Amino acid sequence: MSKIKKFSGSFRYTQWDPCLIISQIVAMQSVMYLSLSLLVAIMQDLTGSTRTLDHLFEYHELHIVDNEGRAVILAFVFNAVIGAFALWMIVGRTKLCLDFSCTYHGLHLIACWYYNGSFPTTFSWWTLNIACGAIMCVAGEFLCLRTELQAIPLSNIGAKVDL
Repeated sequence: MSKIKKFSGSFRYTQWDPCLIISQIVAMQSVMYLSLSLLVAIMQDLTGSTRTLDHLFEYHELHIVDNEGRAVILAFVFNAVIGAFALWMIVGRTKLCLDFSCTYHGLHLIACWYYNGSFPTTFSWWTLNIACGAIMCVAGEFLCLRTELQAIPLSNIGAKVDL
């Protein structure tokens, strides 16, 4: 029995493809952690602090009392903007931006929980991650929506109508 591809009156393929979704999740996680690692490394060089994974996963490191903590917070915010561009390039669907943003931050919560051995309880960690998730989602939706709303050129269809 052959697979029948269904179209719902739109130009997008609508069949559920778990391999595509899993590969997009893996790609998003990889891009996000790579960019976060690079941003935190740059921020640590600027503040003169030592490089450690604690800045990525230790929820007690997120504070505004010194330059090191503020630099880590700034790296997370910049990473959310990079995440919006990653959503646009990897996912490319406006209606999936919230799903992928929540998936990334949910998996980050699990990674932080595992790394610390306890559930994150600090207000600053939750505030930062909710704000970064919102930035990533809204900016990603904006970028994807701009692409989805572009006019489809009719000159390439092949049939020209002369009036």
